[in-house]
Amino acid sequence: MMYLKEGCSLLRKVHKPSIPFILSTNPKLDFPPQSEQNDKDTTFIEEFEVLKRLKNENDIILALEYFKSISNSRSFKHTPLTYGTMIEKLGHKGEMDAVQYLLQQMKLEGISCSEDLFISVIKSYSEVNAAEQALKTFYRIHEFGCEPTVRIYNHLLDALLSENRFHMINPIYGNMKKDGLEPNVYTYNILLKALCKNNSLSGARKLLEEMSNKGCEPDSVSYTTIISFLCKYGKLKEARDLVSKFIPSVPVYNALINGYCREGKIKEALELFNEMMPSGITPNVITYTIILNGLSDSGNIELSLAILAKMFVQGCDPNAHTFTSLIKGLSLKGRFLEALDVLSQMVNDEIPPNEVTYNTLIRSLCLAGKMGDALSILDKMEANGCIPNITTYSTLIDGFAKSGDLIGASEIWNKMISLGCCPNVVAYTCMIDVLTRNSMFDEAYSLIENMVADKCPPNTITFNIFIKGLCVKGRVDWAMELFDEMEKYGCTPNVTTYNEMFDGLYKVNNNGLAFELVRKMEERGIEFNLVTYNTIIHGLCTCGKIEEAKKLMGRMISKGIKPDNFTLNMLMHVYTKYGKFDYATQLLESMKKIRLQPDIVAYSSLICGLSEQIGLEEASIYLERMISEEIFPNVSLWNFLVRHLVSKIGYVGAVDYMNSVLDNKSDGET
Repeated sequence: MMYLKEGCSLLRKVHKPSIPFILSTNPKLDFPPQSEQNDKDTTFIEEFEVLKRLKNENDIILALEYFKSISNSRSFKHTPLTYGTMIEKLGHKGEMDAVQYLLQQMKLEGISCSEDLFISVIKSYSEVNAAEQALKTFYRIHEFGCEPTVRIYNHLLDALLSENRFHMINPIYGNMKKDGLEPNVYTYNILLKALCKNNSLSGARKLLEEMSNKGCEPDSVSYTTIISFLCKYGKLKEARDLVSKFIPSVPVYNALINGYCREGKIKEALELFNEMMPSGITPNVITYTIILNGLSDSGNIELSLAILAKMFVQGCDPNAHTFTSLIKGLSLKGRFLEALDVLSQMVNDEIPPNEVTYNTLIRSLCLAGKMGDALSILDKMEANGCIPNITTYSTLIDGFAKSGDLIGASEIWNKMISLGCCPNVVAYTCMIDVLTRNSMFDEAYSLIENMVADKCPPNTITFNIFIKGLCVKGRVDWAMELFDEMEKYGCTPNVTTYNEMFDGLYKVNNNGLAFELVRKMEERGIEFNLVTYNTIIHGLCTCGKIEEAKKLMGRMISKGIKPDNFTLNMLMHVYTKYGKFDYATQLLESMKKIRLQPDIVAYSSLICGLSEQIGLEEASIYLERMISEEIFPNVSLWNFLVRHLVSKIGYVGAVDYMNSVLDNKSDGET
């Protein structure tokens, strides 16, 4: 049975058309001929009245109609201020064609465009992500009776930066210098941000030097920008050294503390936090929130609560982000009742929880498999007037998928669609996950086709999820077809895709195709990871290709990938199965060299193999060694040894042997 509603395609955003209008240059189109009017009867309108009407009119259509009507009469002649007001209103609504028309009209009437108005036009273009159009308008600046200024250049540079048009920024900065305009600190800060976003640390350093050489001292924004950049790339020591050369501000401390928290260096972050007050710098709500978030990520809830208490003592009011960090920490530790208390406290203190707050709690509950509680939080979210977003629904669908609950996932999907929330690639992928877990492969494939139709194409992760679901259910043939189709959808298989295919192919003993895929993976230059090596080694071991498996592990180590216990246990099992005890004992010793401790599984394989194929005496050596390393036999191993001993030396001999082993155990453990 399929629970998805029909017609679940994405809602398509409809762009409203630009406002069409014409300012008539011939009053006869709208009013009686002027010759028929008595000039004495003309009622003239004052500029302040027009400005007041335009500013107070919230409906852009009505404002424009009013602007047109007085343009086409003799009662008022538009001024720079009325043109400016109308242009700003249109720009705020993104009606840039209309803005250009009015600029042309100003030009025809000989009205110069002021610096502030030109900046307003640039900002309007930036708001609609049309920095290139802003640049084209800037090149015509002289046509509008306006001269380039530092402020205009700054806003233009900022618009280009907002769209990451780095290649345009340097030429514009060069033009600014040619125009004889000296950059100010605002200019330099934009350039610094551009260099940092473009990963040019050396360029940012040179620009700081240029600022100082030109007598333009870097301000808090300058230093915060470069400190944030250094921290982002893990250059914490360099960032801290730079901070020691100037008097840091709160934003600079926040950037540095955030850098240490992101690297998991909470101790250093707390040291910075503790040095702020003695230095005369008071931490703000952002500082406390960064620290709380770092502590929550590291699981140090008790210290988080202490920091929150200190925050209250210092008279710094927490915000929604602060409480969200605490809720995250409590949830990750499974302390959901306390997390719910914090949520209730937020509502009582009139600090409305936002989408991030609710989503954080919902995600933690889903990870813990508490889907009923997660749905309760969704109800609270809606009851408190916070509208669930695509992240909310995706998280819930994923939670139901992980628990294999098709009905729960479908109900959330249907609710999402009915409320007009468009699914994104994450939501689609989660839904495909739950469908494949329930062997509904046709429906899952239909969703992929829907994704393409709704212009939300699947990505590699989508295919990985689908391929894994097929392989788990033994439908490796279909998984292979899907693997071959990926590129048709613009997706390239990655290491995870290959790993899923290897796992599926080895499970159905299609070793030939698996090894062919290994060759293709190498041809594509896709690096193996630990899972790849383990999967292929497991396949080789299953085929009895011991030498190949051994060589592959050597290659793995040479590539700097450390084997794990799964690797060791597979090889130990196959070595002992085929009587390769020299290999097995060598492997045991070599694992110690790379600081990998053999576990009960590895020792059990060796002890059982030696007992059956060599003898008890050799097996006893490793049994005693295992116990000396405080790895104690489990029930399965004891049962094997007892049965084997009884069959070989009888009941009495078995008891004597077991007693001798137990006598060697520390503290009399059994």
